[in-house]
Amino acid sequence: MSANRDELSPLALLRRSAQAYPDRVAVRDGDRTLSFAALAERAWRLGNALRQLGVGPEERVAMLSLNRAELLEAHFGVPAGRAALCAINTRLAPPEVRFIVGHCGAQVLLLDPELEAAAGQALELPGLRVVRLGHEYEALLESAATTPPDWPDSEDRPISVDYTSGTTGTPKGVVYTHRGAYLGAFAGLVETHLGPEGTYLWTLPMFHCNGWCFSWGVAGVGATSVVLRRPEPAAVWRELRAGATHLCAAPTVLITLFAHADAAPLDHIVTCVVGGAPPSPTLIERGEALGIRLTHLYGLTETYGPASVAAWPPEWDALPAEERAVRRARQGVPTVLGGEIDVWDAEGAPVPRDGSTMGEVVVRGNTVMAGYLDDAEATSEAFRGGWFHSGDAAVVHPDGRIELRDRFKDVIVSGGENISTIEVEQALARHPAVLDCAVVGVPHDHWGERPKAFVELRPGAEATAEELTAFCREQLAGFKCPDSVEYVSLPRTATGKVQKFVLREREWAGRERRVN
Repeated sequence: MSANRDELSPLALLRRSAQAYPDRVAVRDGDRTLSFAALAERAWRLGNALRQLGVGPEERVAMLSLNRAELLEAHFGVPAGRAALCAINTRLAPPEVRFIVGHCGAQVLLLDPELEAAAGQALELPGLRVVRLGHEYEALLESAATTPPDWPDSEDRPISVDYTSGTTGTPKGVVYTHRGAYLGAFAGLVETHLGPEGTYLWTLPMFHCNGWCFSWGVAGVGATSVVLRRPEPAAVWRELRAGATHLCAAPTVLITLFAHADAAPLDHIVTCVVGGAPPSPTLIERGEALGIRLTHLYGLTETYGPASVAAWPPEWDALPAEERAVRRARQGVPTVLGGEIDVWDAEGAPVPRDGSTMGEVVVRGNTVMAGYLDDAEATSEAFRGGWFHSGDAAVVHPDGRIELRDRFKDVIVSGGENISTIEVEQALARHPAVLDCAVVGVPHDHWGERPKAFVELRPGAEATAEELTAFCREQLAGFKCPDSVEYVSLPRTATGKVQKFVLREREWAGRERRVN
């Protein structure tokens, strides 16, 4: 450190909050609360304890845990010990957990006892030290000093490794740095106007892109974290009515929340950061009617979560509700500290700003990963041309704001025409009987593939397939409308995102996907 430079790190954020707000509640986890001073002390103890166990600089410490205070303090404590945190998806199967623990080379696994079965195969890995949350974990903390960390010596040191979902192949370890995490945390605070008077409700799993960097940012700004193990609607509504001001969620979580029996307008405005999939304008209107203002962010694991935001000029507040919802559903512009975002065609040229020509979203800037852990080839491919290639299809509107249309693998090519599944889903979502839906391409002997809709209806609602198809035809060109509708319980990830690949693989079983 010099007089005019300090290495950027979220660790500095917690140090400051412990000084500025030592007695304020930093975390409420059920009946348990931690002040900022206590959170910092426990985090520093964890870091020193890990070093005593022999964990060295840049080595990984794995953690498999539901949302709880210990996972939040590990976001500071593990890097305080000069290591990198690898928070693992809690819904993975035992072989998947074992793969990640083994691939990241973790010496230590911090384990939530509720997830003992999921960790079963990982526990067989030679040389792995397992510390279970509860008595073992508390004893580990008690064995260590509260000395604050003198770290990092470089802001480019790894702070975490987050694994991709692996839906298109073997999961890859995405390396985050102290610098990227610090800037990503600050960007989230600025874009959501979260300050020390705020209360952040943990409906998003903390393992998911490190809670979109809010795991660091909320504590860093002096706001209170209210921890929920799972986003059960009744508990969410209880905390919102008790005064929670901010939360993050995927659209499918919000669909369930807004349809719950406890849903009713709040007496204060709640900022909800929505990502993971584009929210429909219908969902945004429903949230606004309840007092929940959706701030739409777009990003990937490789971009520390948020890469762009539907930035909102105050003058747009005067627009009609339907037009406001349409604009909020776009992914917008880079976050305030993010860098650049663009949409390119197959030749690497920007697509026309016409709101209809699709291309691939590319990103570069402060909150793009350092690379994939131990995978130079995949890193080089992702960074070709000096930009990160997302694999997401989008258009650019005349005002320069992007709007996601699909993952490229989800785009339906029917008789040479590209069909955005998101566009069809948003049309279906406007029907009052539809709770949630997913559209995928299914085999067709003449057209190559055609859209099929998988629909969840609202409790007590009815709608025939013919009715839903006709409803789509009122809004979309006929070739975009689904040929068939199936009523199902949609498969979802741990963060509530619909797993379209599960539906698509079922439909294409035994056939090679081809398009015309």
